[in-house]
Amino acid sequence: MFFRAHLGGAVRKVPLDAGFSCPNRDGTISRHGCSFCNPAGSGTGLHAQGLDLSIQWQRLVPRALVREPKAKLLAYLQAYTNTHAAPERLRGVLAEVAALPGLSGLCLGTRPDCLDVDGDHARLDILAQAELPFVRLDLGLQSADDAVLAKANRGHGAEVFARAVRAAAARGIFVCVHLVHGLPGAGPEDLVQSVEFLNALPVTAVKFHNLLVCRGTALERQWRAGELVLSGLENYVFELIRALERLRPDICVERVFADAAPGELVAPEWAADKTAALALARREMQRRNTWQGRVGFCPEALPDWSMYYKETA
Repeated sequence: MFFRAHLGGAVRKVPLDAGFSCPNRDGTISRHGCSFCNPAGSGTGLHAQGLDLSIQWQRLVPRALVREPKAKLLAYLQAYTNTHAAPERLRGVLAEVAALPGLSGLCLGTRPDCLDVDGDHARLDILAQAELPFVRLDLGLQSADDAVLAKANRGHGAEVFARAVRAAAARGIFVCVHLVHGLPGAGPEDLVQSVEFLNALPVTAVKFHNLLVCRGTALERQWRAGELVLSGLENYVFELIRALERLRPDICVERVFADAAPGELVAPEWAADKTAALALARREMQRRNTWQGRVGFCPEALPDWSMYYKETA
């Protein structure tokens, strides 16, 4: 409903790899990466194969439109940290994206500490001034607990995230938050507390992720050494529903279960069957007769989402 309101129709995202690195891998902050991040940085690897953005777009758009040929198309700069570059390079990449045929906008994955929030906000200004009809940041928070972020080798704290969200919103840039349940050191209230933290910020969307152990990550080493206990499906659904009940009703929920690339998932086994997991979550929501925002926002009935997502396209 969020995208339909802002773009006038259903949306499909096309994942693009612009060849950016990450400050948590190239030595700017660390060379180890976040403990949960796979070596490919959630990217396609197409840039390393010599394919520029226009070729990637030509290759991937037909796949994106198979189920919904008339969907609006968003470029999704997904791999690694897509503002971790000199301003001139960032401008050049955004110009390439703006020239893609049939484009309705851009979603850009990055880190809050790569948006100049402690300086002149130069990269945020570049994004705000880009000749694109729609711009949204996919911004990783993962947890609002700084101790959990430190254990994950995240390299920044929650307050940096909060400043980045406020600065982006002040420039008319939408923000989608990524949260992970079950990181090492996280207590049972972590997901609820993270939701309450983002409720106070001008965010427009959220993606919930169950913790995945992926090949080549620090988490894999911890898991194989017996140092990591993973949440079961039933526990994750329980904590997810508690978080959803407390989530501000105007925040669009884009994801409630994580995806691993083919051959990437090590554990937990239940994460390989996303269809069954989603079915359980739906059944539990119905059994409990509950909904997003029921605790603290709209206790009597489902929220009227039409009042939040008025069409602007």
